[in-house]
Parts: sequence; structure tokens; C-alpha cells
Amino acid sequence: MEDTMSQSKDDTAADLHIYAAHAHTAAAAAHHRGDHEAAEELSSRAQDYSMAASENAKQSHVPVRA
Repeated sequence: MEDTMSQSKDDTAADLHIYAAHAHTAAAAAHHRGDHEAAEELSSRAQDYSMAASENAKQSHVPVRA
């Protein structure tokens, strides 16, 4: 059961990284077309997704200490 939970957290972290990548791409497109307000909002959202993915990954990979 623990492997299933770990896999689920891994999947969630992967999804969050994908969302971050899409948000970064959308931010770049908004910046390119001159919509700097949207670009800033999308960059902020991308950062939020990246941080959530990182936190999720940390929780699913607890290091084992000898």
C-alpha cells in the first residue's frame, strides 16, 4: 500500500511539473505578444506549481538514515 501512495505522490508531482511547464510556455507567449500583466500572472502561477511539485516530491521521498 505504501508503494501505491508513493506512486500517487510521484504522479501528482509529475502533473504539477507539467502544469508549471505549460504556465511558463503561456507566460512566454503572453510576454511575446506584449501582455506583460498576463505574463507576470502566469509566471507566478508556474512558480506556485513548481514549488508544490517540489514539496510533494520531498514528502514522497523521505531519505533513510542509517
